[in-house]
Amino acid sequence: MKEYVLLLSDCSLFQGIRLTELDSMLECVGARKKIYKKDTYVFLAESETSYFGIVLSGAVIIVEDDFWGNRNIIERIERGGLIGAAFSFGGTTKLPVSVIATEDSEVLLINSKRISLTCSSVCPFHTKLINNLLRNMAQKNTFLLRKIEHLSRRSTREKLLSYLSSQAFKSRKSEKFRESGTTAVTFEIPFNRQELADYLALDRSAMSSELCRMRDEGILEFKKNRFTLHKA
Repeated sequence: MKEYVLLLSDCSLFQGIRLTELDSMLECVGARKKIYKKDTYVFLAESETSYFGIVLSGAVIIVEDDFWGNRNIIERIERGGLIGAAFSFGGTTKLPVSVIATEDSEVLLINSKRISLTCSSVCPFHTKLINNLLRNMAQKNTFLLRKIEHLSRRSTREKLLSYLSSQAFKSRKSEKFRESGTTAVTFEIPFNRQELADYLALDRSAMSSELCRMRDEGILEFKKNRFTLHKA
């Protein structure tokens, strides 16, 4: 676990916890590392779990499948991100979603019961962990509100532009984009075409056609998951 100490120290869950405390803290909360191959399940819908995870390497997606097999991607989580914390602490007996590795990944699994219940050693970092978890869940709510904003748009074009606009402002060039008056910004999104369609609840064919129309109209350019948005 030593190779991940710096990553874990930067993780939102461990803010305010000293590096010297990490080893004993991980042991106290029953942390264990597990490796998942691409396209394998980290958590499976309808299963029971008392664990949540931190992505140490690779990436995972949180998905919801309906009765007919249609997939909705709720979120993609990369290195350093938390997975399943809200369900683990929310009293959910069975998971409503699945978590799937989109590439070979390593996940640190943490026993939620070992955090919520004060241990016999009365470890000083328990309160910090709980406060950090509450902050993380509040941030997740903000993220979900943004996604609802994308999905609430009426047309395929409006959904795409809402999402791509938010990604443009998240990119490293966003400050220059706002301050310099530049008319275009280039960025990458974390999804391939099918994943983007699943994330925005769109038909892939209709979405691809709309992207091509916007490209022909000079609104945007794209190549794979790299996009350029033009202001006018």
